[in-house]
Amino acid sequence: MELTLLAVVAAVLLAAAIMPPAAATLHPVDYLALQSVRRSLSDTPGSRFFASWDFTGDPCEFAGVSCSGDGRVVTLALGDPRAGAPGLAGAFPSAALSRLTSLTSLSLVPGRVSGDLPPSVTALPNLRFLAVAGNLLSGDLPATFSPMLRTIDLSKNSFSGRIPPSILLIRSLRTLVLSHNSLSGEIPRMVTSPLVHLDLRNNRLSGGVPPLPETLVYLSLAGNRFSGKVAGVLRRLPRLSFLDLGGNWFSGEVPGEVFSFRIGYLQLRKNGFSGELRPAGNVPAGATVDLSHNSLSGRVPPELAPAAAVYLNGNKFAGDLPREIAAAAEGGRMRVLFLQDNFLTGIGVGGVPASAAVCAHFNCVAPPPPVVAACPAKGGRGRRRPPAQCGGRRR
Repeated sequence: MELTLLAVVAAVLLAAAIMPPAAATLHPVDYLALQSVRRSLSDTPGSRFFASWDFTGDPCEFAGVSCSGDGRVVTLALGDPRAGAPGLAGAFPSAALSRLTSLTSLSLVPGRVSGDLPPSVTALPNLRFLAVAGNLLSGDLPATFSPMLRTIDLSKNSFSGRIPPSILLIRSLRTLVLSHNSLSGEIPRMVTSPLVHLDLRNNRLSGGVPPLPETLVYLSLAGNRFSGKVAGVLRRLPRLSFLDLGGNWFSGEVPGEVFSFRIGYLQLRKNGFSGELRPAGNVPAGATVDLSHNSLSGRVPPELAPAAAVYLNGNKFAGDLPREIAAAAEGGRMRVLFLQDNFLTGIGVGGVPASAAVCAHFNCVAPPPPVVAACPAKGGRGRRRPPAQCGGRRR
């Protein structure tokens, strides 16, 4: 009996000695794919992400790699995710990544990785999270995406061409970030994805804005060439808390409903919006409202008083500033109030806290308003608008 037990122990020890490393538990296809990823990419100076990628050990223990119980790679996070950490360089390993068919999450930290993004990667059948922002990827966006995707972030690359219609038809997609690229053309007319976050800013997109899902909470279309009226679209987005349409060619009215949304940041600067403001309710306390450099007219609405920062400069507002807004500035609740370059005839703001910034130059106030805070460098062309431009005349 004793000899038999010793023989069993010896057999176990012998098997352990000749057994291949733990890496053999990883599916062979995934094992070879990770090796190919490692050959394609390298650490930039200061990065040590690949220091743990020693293929004599278990690849499922590598930095950024997570595996399922059956030995398939399900998560691949390439690079140190800490903010400001140096990234990776090299060619995007499309062929290798396309072999990781169980992958649910793929991310690449900002770095110097170049190449295109083929459908063999974006259409991986189980992919739910795709984020490759801040690199040197280029070319057209693929036409095919996984139907499982919930998050897509391709921002801060050099992608060009049009937004593929298929990307806005993904039934599970909640977050789409395509900002800071060179995309052109229009937003596809059919948007059925239940988006919560849509960011298309700083591209070369043009045309009008199609109907968007009511689920949106965050919408940024800033820094493009969009045009036309958006009142009808915005009225149908009651959940918005962040809206940035700045730096486009939008026109028409600003719908009053927007001011009563749970909006914390409303940025409509540098467009062609016109007409009077008729808010449907007070803006939320502490909000930022920037309507500067448009063609808005009429009186400043008192419903803006709860905001923490209000930019109305560069419009055609006339009449007296509502007492509610003046009091908010005097009390320090409104930290920024820019009114310069309008046709206001009464400001009514006395002393304000040192922490506040109020500018009212180049209006029709007589005598000119007191300097309650230094105006910005482009705060107005002189202290008061020439009398010939006041007295009922408008630009």
